[in-house]
Amino acid sequence: MVLAQDGEVTPIRLACLDLAGTTIGDTAMVERAFAEAIATQGIVPGTGAYARAMVHVHRSRGCPTIEVFRGIFPDNEAQAQAANLTFERSYEGAIGRAGLAPLPGTVEALEKLRAAGVKVCLITGFSRGILSRVLSTLSWSDKIDLALCPEDAGRGRPMPDMVLAAVLRLGIEDVRQVAVAGDSESDMLCGRRSGASVVAGVLTGVHSKERLLKGGATHILDSIADFPALVFGGERVGVPVGAAAL
Repeated sequence: MVLAQDGEVTPIRLACLDLAGTTIGDTAMVERAFAEAIATQGIVPGTGAYARAMVHVHRSRGCPTIEVFRGIFPDNEAQAQAANLTFERSYEGAIGRAGLAPLPGTVEALEKLRAAGVKVCLITGFSRGILSRVLSTLSWSDKIDLALCPEDAGRGRPMPDMVLAAVLRLGIEDVRQVAVAGDSESDMLCGRRSGASVVAGVLTGVHSKERLLKGGATHILDSIADFPALVFGGERVGVPVGAAAL
């Protein structure tokens, strides 16, 4: 259970994994919830303003949802808060109607990591309320060690706070013992800024390989199912080390 990097052998003790688009396949549900929230604030489909807003949503995926709406409504905090509340209601409603499903190989990956002594923390841009609902729906309490949202750590992605909070709470001695996986550029920035040895971009979510490399991905994976082999064997996928500015 070691990763060879720059001539050194670094044991991975903590895996910080994103939720939407990385471990659960709810990307379309999240996108619809953003669209509905924006529409309630008078930015309706078919307009240039709506197109610009959705481009911002796509670029900002992985960041705290309230920050996404603050970017769309920069001069109106009340409007941003109202849109965020609508987003949460819409997404929770979608969970109630359709449930949530792990992406293929996710449960097996979680089990392999923990069986090998690697602690698992789920990190997200959702609020604590949404995160609790997601965890309850998935029934993953016995498969993870910790789950964090921005309000638990101080700042959300692309800042490194959630990864660093996981390091402190789970008693990890060195940030180089951390591996991060996510599907967005902000996930990659967060991982690189935290000092994690492995920052793996997965292609099951919102951003392309090029966007993940731009964010600083050290490896590119087809899915989270490939993550344990990377962590345990030090396999390199994509060879993008040092490709991005932080």
